[in-house]
Amino acid sequence: MAKLKIEDLKKIKERVQAENALREGERRVKVTVHMGTCGIAAGAREVMNTLMSEIEEAGVSDVIVTTSGCMGLCSREPEVTVEILGKDPIVYEYMNPNKMRQVFKRHIMENEVQTPFVLAKGKEEQE
Repeated sequence: MAKLKIEDLKKIKERVQAENALREGERRVKVTVHMGTCGIAAGAREVMNTLMSEIEEAGVSDVIVTTSGCMGLCSREPEVTVEILGKDPIVYEYMNPNKMRQVFKRHIMENEVQTPFVLAKGKEEQE
């Protein structure tokens, strides 16, 4: 087994800190691209690449992107879950690069849920 170098440990530390940042309130948004085999076959990789490009172009640093496996709704793939601090998670279905750009610009950046693409959302906030 290869020995870990200081640079490797720093990368691991940065990754763990980024993954924990949403829970600790340092990140405003967590986006999960569901990349099980079915999601990848349906185009999740292109959706992920589009999301990463949009984040880079916008120069935002308060959005964390993660991946997960299949949610069990293979016929609705690609799926993306958007979690904004203090809001219920929104699961989007049948995503493609154009829809991902719209979700990024409108939901993630402007807090406007893109209802036509929504598969599921949490309970409405009580006033």
